[in-house]
Amino acid sequence: MTLKRQVYLLDPQKLRPETIAVTFAKTSRSPESFREIAAELTDEKSAEFHEKWVVGYGHSSVAEHAVLHIAVENVSRLAVETLESNRLAAYTEKSTRYQKWRPTDFFIPDELEDHPLQSLYIETCIHLLETYQQTLPAVRAVVKQEMPCAPGESEAAWDRRTRSDYIDCCRFLLPAASLANVGMTINARALEHALQKMLSSPLAEVRALGDEIKGVAQMEVPTLVKYANAVPYLEETGRDLSAEAGRLSIEVDPKPDWCRLVSFDPKGEMNALAAALYRFGEGSFSEILTTLARMSDGERKRIAELILGRLGKFDLPIRELEHTSYTFDLLMDQGAYFEFKRHRMMTQSPQTLTTRLGYAVPRRIVLAGMENIFREAMESARQAYEQLAAYNPHIASYIVPNAYNRRVLASFNFRSAYHFTSLRSSPGAHFSIRRIALRVAEEIRHSTPLIGSFLRPYPAETWQDIECNHFAQTA
Repeated sequence: MTLKRQVYLLDPQKLRPETIAVTFAKTSRSPESFREIAAELTDEKSAEFHEKWVVGYGHSSVAEHAVLHIAVENVSRLAVETLESNRLAAYTEKSTRYQKWRPTDFFIPDELEDHPLQSLYIETCIHLLETYQQTLPAVRAVVKQEMPCAPGESEAAWDRRTRSDYIDCCRFLLPAASLANVGMTINARALEHALQKMLSSPLAEVRALGDEIKGVAQMEVPTLVKYANAVPYLEETGRDLSAEAGRLSIEVDPKPDWCRLVSFDPKGEMNALAAALYRFGEGSFSEILTTLARMSDGERKRIAELILGRLGKFDLPIRELEHTSYTFDLLMDQGAYFEFKRHRMMTQSPQTLTTRLGYAVPRRIVLAGMENIFREAMESARQAYEQLAAYNPHIASYIVPNAYNRRVLASFNFRSAYHFTSLRSSPGAHFSIRRIALRVAEEIRHSTPLIGSFLRPYPAETWQDIECNHFAQTA
């Protein structure tokens, strides 16, 4: 008798995440249906299973079936960086492009309690957020001139249509201390790793947030995250490398290139073509590479066309395009980095946020007559940063506005590059990240033209156009 195919959901209203994880785990050795397995389980039996197999024997993949949806509110955007640094999770956060911040919407770190620098910290945050509030109506008026109401369009409808255009510019004033809300969906295995990083952080806020998330998570997965603790390796390695890096004598380039392709695989194009043929054909990888090497440029171009030529607007290239890689040394404003970090399939290594790499000035800030107060706010933040950094460089990062630049080393494959450059060069993306996406696409086309020619960034502008039209100063 042929068994009937079945597809159904396990009800999260009736089954806790730990029980669902056990239900899926048991199917490897039980002939029963998932419903039958789940019906036999209790919370106690599920906990016993996880203690034995996940904790005792290290079968951690079982924990990936226990999924949690965690709401986090009123944490600093600096803390959000650690929270969102986990590759295997999904996040949605309060947008700096559509929502507005009040002068009191910032975090005060516990490390400054009863410290003489606390008043400077608070005054600087209030100054930045009050300047932010002051620029909003002025920049809005500039946008109103550039993009007037359509015939019959109400003021409220116009504001909804153009809101991001003026808030986009003013968000450069928001400090990393600005409060944010984040929704996170994550499985228990990834959450354990996330908690370990948070509990090992040099910031008290992040450690406290890790403790709170762990407590909330244990209500649903009491066994799977109870052993998530601070990791001495993370704490000590970070501390020692910071000290070692501080001893280095580095000759600083006064005008660094903000987008530098520091390495790429010169055989990457051939590897990608060979991997695609390998998957769909026969022969070893080396044999296919040898065959490709004997082909003419036109023949190899035809194969690249077969792989990439018919991609639609929302299609992703086949995974064989991951068999090549690029590493970029990027200098971007903190506002751009907050969007860049969402591309977690990349390997990203951001430097500590400081005020020592210059800042960007949006052109609409200048057109609105706000350049002087903008620069004065940036200077007050810089002076406060230096005083705070002498006490604690990690705490000093809270005070840094989005306008200040930050270095990020990013390594990614062609498939990730295709997604990044397509998504972040679109007209709906923030202009800071659009500039980066277009420049990255240009560098990849130059270094690997065979497959790079198939990148599909938004064609209406170049990164030079964006620099000219949206920035008064970029460093």
